[in-house]
Amino acid sequence: MSLQLIPVKNLLNLHQKGRMEISMPPPQIYVEKTLAIIKPDIIDKEEEIQDIILRSGFTIVQRRKLHLSPEHCSNFYVEQYGKMFFPNLTAYMSSGPLVAMILARHNAISYWKELLGPSNTFVAKETHPDSLRAIYGTDDLRNALHGSNDFAAAEREIRFMFPEVIIEPIPVGQAASDYLNLYITPTLLKGLTALCKEKPADPFIWLADWLLKNNPNKPKLCHNPLAEEP
Repeated sequence: MSLQLIPVKNLLNLHQKGRMEISMPPPQIYVEKTLAIIKPDIIDKEEEIQDIILRSGFTIVQRRKLHLSPEHCSNFYVEQYGKMFFPNLTAYMSSGPLVAMILARHNAISYWKELLGPSNTFVAKETHPDSLRAIYGTDDLRNALHGSNDFAAAEREIRFMFPEVIIEPIPVGQAASDYLNLYITPTLLKGLTALCKEKPADPFIWLADWLLKNNPNKPKLCHNPLAEEP
């Protein structure tokens, strides 16, 4: 089944024109993460590409800019070791700084791969002209961006680029609903009810202050003096 994505060129036009009419997907609990890399030769397009990523419904969980050594690149692309293009690949990826990002959304791996298009830029330009690699790629090696191929690869690559990150399952379905109903919804509903009665000029600041004051997990101070032992 083909994933329904907004064409990249449409997103690019929105970025360039500064328009905000695009309909964003509803909030959701993110259940999947993938690694994205903006490669060295298009680092100057980072802001433009990040805008496309966000408009496509992703959350950028973490981002870092780094310059990998050829040895680090060899370790990252270890699965490609022994192939004819491997030396050129490591040279290309270590030729300058790159930007690594953890992207999150429902079916993040599949959506990001479809947004990228085929790994060969020439094929992408012919078969997926609206894909990111068709727009930003140069040739079969310099294809502009990287995306994890599957869940196992995403986990390994995220740990490689972000060794401090903790990858843990996020509650979904009934587990997520139970958690929200137990810990969030009761207090939030009280706050929203009070907000509607108050109708403040800045509802976000007012609600934030209310939640801080009425946090049920806030430690309670005991004002009764402790009796000293004789």
